[in-house]
Amino acid sequence: MRVLIADDEAPARRKLRRLLSTAPDVEIVGEAATGEDAVRMIRSAAPDLVFLDVQMPALDGFGVIDRVGVGTVPAVIFVTAHDAHAVRAFEVAALDYLLKPFSANRFAAVLDRARLAVARGATRRWLLVSDADQALPIPLDQVISFEADRNYVRVHVGDRTFGVRGTLAALVGRLDPADFLRINRSEVVRLAMVRAVRPRAHGDCDVELADGRTLIWSRRYRPLGERRLGVPR
Repeated sequence: MRVLIADDEAPARRKLRRLLSTAPDVEIVGEAATGEDAVRMIRSAAPDLVFLDVQMPALDGFGVIDRVGVGTVPAVIFVTAHDAHAVRAFEVAALDYLLKPFSANRFAAVLDRARLAVARGATRRWLLVSDADQALPIPLDQVISFEADRNYVRVHVGDRTFGVRGTLAALVGRLDPADFLRINRSEVVRLAMVRAVRPRAHGDCDVELADGRTLIWSRRYRPLGERRLGVPR
């Protein structure tokens, strides 16, 4: 896996280089200290993955992505000391988000995720959720369902539930309709996590999910996804 490091702080670049040097399947193809250098090296070295600092002089990390192009930029892991950029990072389809200072274990987990993404030729989109007093990035392909809760959205992942501030309607607008389906006013499910669909009275359906929960698919929302779930009208 060909990796480019882009950070304006030399100590940060050294730390990333040291951590990457322990991975036998990683080749560091260059280091960039400015956004302009990052753009040039992405185009010339064609890395598979870029560790990209958000805050750099003149051209920041988002400017680098804009310059290269969201559709052509390699997999990106943002590295920053501030979590205020997390929502925008999600919008530009960053693979993950390393918040400084990060541990070796956190870095190893991110690198493993990058390996999977690069191996299949696409980045995994993710969502930043609240976990106690910290922000935690969750890959969208681990989400089972979303549930509206006033000004928050509950994110069901395995046997855990996290929170995201905002409305379900706003979140749905950022989700890929090929992967997610809104089944009623308050809930959205990931199609790959649906285990069974059973008709019930008055045109509604029961939707059984991978975690054992059963939700109601309202007849009002059935036309949005009947073909995708193979349910006859």
